Amino acid sequence: MTLQQLEYIIAVDNLRHFAKAAEQCRVTQPTLSAMIQKLEEELNVKIFDRGKQPVCPTDIGNCILQQAREVLVQANQIKNIIEEQQHSLSGTFRMGILPTIAPYLLPRFFPQLTKKYPQLDIRVSEMKTEDIKKALQLGDIDGGVVAGLDNMEEFVQTPLLYDQFYAYVSRDCSLFRHERIRTSDVTGQQLWLLDEGHCFRDQLMRFCQLETARASKQAYHLGSMETFMRMVESGRGITFIPELAVLQLSAAQRELVRPFAIPMPTRRLVMLTGKNFVRTTLLNALATAIRESVPREMLSLKGTQQVV
Repeated sequence: MTLQQLEYIIAVDNLRHFAKAAEQCRVTQPTLSAMIQKLEEELNVKIFDRGKQPVCPTDIGNCILQQAREVLVQANQIKNIIEEQQHSLSGTFRMGILPTIAPYLLPRFFPQLTKKYPQLDIRVSEMKTEDIKKALQLGDIDGGVVAGLDNMEEFVQTPLLYDQFYAYVSRDCSLFRHERIRTSDVTGQQLWLLDEGHCFRDQLMRFCQLETARASKQAYHLGSMETFMRMVESGRGITFIPELAVLQLSAAQRELVRPFAIPMPTRRLVMLTGKNFVRTTLLNALATAIRESVPREMLSLKGTQQVV
């Protein structure tokens, strides 16, 4: 039994697909399958039921996978302790990031960071907040960029920046004539909202008291903020976007942006790590790169803003 074999079975469990697991582990599928089969023969059990699609673990396989995760977490911790003692900025950092942050923040710091530290391998996965928290608990990722929320006491939160919310309003919408948007203004318009489970959506629902929109036929639930923005630009309804997205807009697109009236809703972005995470040198370098990639005024909360 090897650590590599344990990594392979966990990859298959996460992706429920041998080919995708092999791609993630950077080996061929025959190699991955042979190594897992060899482990099953050694243990004299079947870890996965290959007759089901997608592939899923057997009952005993679930027990093995749970223990395998604990073993890999402890093995990786040994490596991390050594790396931190050497103040190393190399190795692998597995990072989860919210889909409402990734397309706007990653391009600002990722290319420069990898160029500055070519031996640092940052592997990024887009996932929702609850999935990031679960992945941290299981040891599947090392850190996650999320909006700071309650019920995160079991993690360490490294502050990154403050990201203000804006309304993105089509020219045909009555709110287009408003210089600022009050929460009471957002009532009967055609709203483009993210699906439930996105903290971006949940925060704005609470701030704007949009409970009526939850059941309204005028609220359209999709999965992509970029899709909503294209719908607004084509003349349909209103959506909400973060300041990070505003920074990327053209002059014509900025004409559709409307700030909220004071207090302006704002999310506090943090890097979430487990309390046993020891590579503080790497964490600080990553956090610094993110902070340096955004305008300085986004690093502190303004008196006109309210964290939601």
